[in-house]
Amino acid sequence: MKHSLETSTRLADYRDLLLRWNARINLISAETAAEADQRHVADSAQLQLLLPQKGPVADIGSGGGLPGVVLAILQPDREFHLVESDKRKAAFLVEASARLKLPMVRVHACRAENAELPPLAAITARALAPLASLLPYAVKFLAPGGVALFPKGKTAEKELTEAAHDWHFTLERFPSATSPEATILRLSDIQRAKP
Repeated sequence: MKHSLETSTRLADYRDLLLRWNARINLISAETAAEADQRHVADSAQLQLLLPQKGPVADIGSGGGLPGVVLAILQPDREFHLVESDKRKAAFLVEASARLKLPMVRVHACRAENAELPPLAAITARALAPLASLLPYAVKFLAPGGVALFPKGKTAEKELTEAAHDWHFTLERFPSATSPEATILRLSDIQRAKP
């Protein structure tokens, strides 16, 4: 995906900040740090094409801002809510959004269930929890017609099977552009199954 020079510079500045902080607090694994551009930045950026056209977005368990900060760099005029309960990681998110001049980013230093969020057009979570644990957040925070975007690895099928016991949803799958083993799940019309 081609980006403007300004966007590419911001993405590189973000990667450098992420790696600098990663030396002090664990934002990404040491094994993937050397491939941060592909494994983390490009992997997060590919979600942009799957977001609804407008409306606020929340990244639950944002950690080092993946995908939340990356998406906010790509769409600086859009409202992004980054929810992170680890205070040190939340401090990183505050610093990153200030340094990268992302005024539409709001950092919520709390657990997702305690976050005060507006009705969302989309919710994302990357490497946070199994699908069945993420769906209650989607139901709680998504506006009617909103979508949940969850990148998943090898466990995608197992997680879908487990979630289907208690949940109904419309599922779309997209192959990951950065990993042959990964898939991106886009869920809509999410509701709890009636007992």
